[in-house]
Amino acid sequence: MVIKDTPEEWPVTATTTPFTGKKTSVRTDEVVMPDGATVTRDYQVHPGSVAILALDEADRVLVLRQYRHPVRQKLWEIPAGLLDIPGEHPLHAAERELYEEAHVKAADWRVLTDVYTTPGGCDEAVRIFLARELSEAEGERFEVSEEEADMELARVPLADLVRGALAGELHNNCLVVGVLALAAARHDAGPDALRPADAPWPARPFAS
Repeated sequence: MVIKDTPEEWPVTATTTPFTGKKTSVRTDEVVMPDGATVTRDYQVHPGSVAILALDEADRVLVLRQYRHPVRQKLWEIPAGLLDIPGEHPLHAAERELYEEAHVKAADWRVLTDVYTTPGGCDEAVRIFLARELSEAEGERFEVSEEEADMELARVPLADLVRGALAGELHNNCLVVGVLALAAARHDAGPDALRPADAPWPARPFAS
């Protein structure tokens, strides 16, 4: 059986934006339900993100530990960032984030998976890339600030991350989805059969 998500849009009779922040905003829609009733739905409007599962030749994943204030925790994550530069190709954004956060570049890129992080209350879409054939980037390191100034970097065996995700010890959604997706891909046709890095992304269309 083949199942897949499909586009659909229910009628909206009114829209307001009660809050606009630096990167995201909150939108309130009056949505018509199938039975004709109208309900109010508040949700965060997000530019979208990319995340990178960077895998080295020793089967270790590049991870970073960063403070996340909303959940009051330091979380182990994979490199990631917003699609906040107008017109930037998702792959180029991923390459930039890998350089800025880890001073690393990759020669082989694939699309690992695409997800909506919290579709019940936010329209954020994330493309998670698999990056391989890693090497140190040229030039000076990118100067980080704020929470990123306290960031720790490590390379952790993929098997340890899978175990941590299943044990409930790791909670960052991109890390958990990424490592489990890669583990699943290895049991299927293998990472080389993943979609190319420029595969279409209906949630965040981009120019080739």
